[in-house]
Amino acid sequence: MAASAADMDTCGEVVMKIYVGNLSFDTTEDELRQAFEGSGGQLESVDVVKDKMTGRSRGFAFVEVSSREAAEAAIRDLNGKQLNGRALSVNEARPKTEGSSRNGGSGGRRW
Repeated sequence: MAASAADMDTCGEVVMKIYVGNLSFDTTEDELRQAFEGSGGQLESVDVVKDKMTGRSRGFAFVEVSSREAAEAAIRDLNGKQLNGRALSVNEARPKTEGSSRNGGSGGRRW
C-alpha cells in the first residue's frame, strides 16, 4: 500500500503532512510552529530538516496537522508569506518515492 501525505495517526485520526520550502537557514522549529499556530489547526509535529554532517538547516521542513481542513487552511494562509525574510513555499507533502535517494537508489558502491 502506497504512503499518503494524509495518513492515520495512532489514534485513528487523519494527519496531513505539509512540505514547507524556501526556509531561511536560521528558521527554528519554534518559529515555524508559531507561524502555523497563527493559521489555526492543531499541529502534531514540526520537523526542520537538517544536514547530517553540519546540523545546519537544509532550508525545508515538514509539518503534520491534525486535520485536512486545517492543513488546507494553513497552506492557503502561509504559501508565499514572509518568514525571516523568505517567501515560504507551502504545499501538501508528496509521498517519498522509491529511488529518490541521492545516489539514484542503488544503495551501494559506485563502480
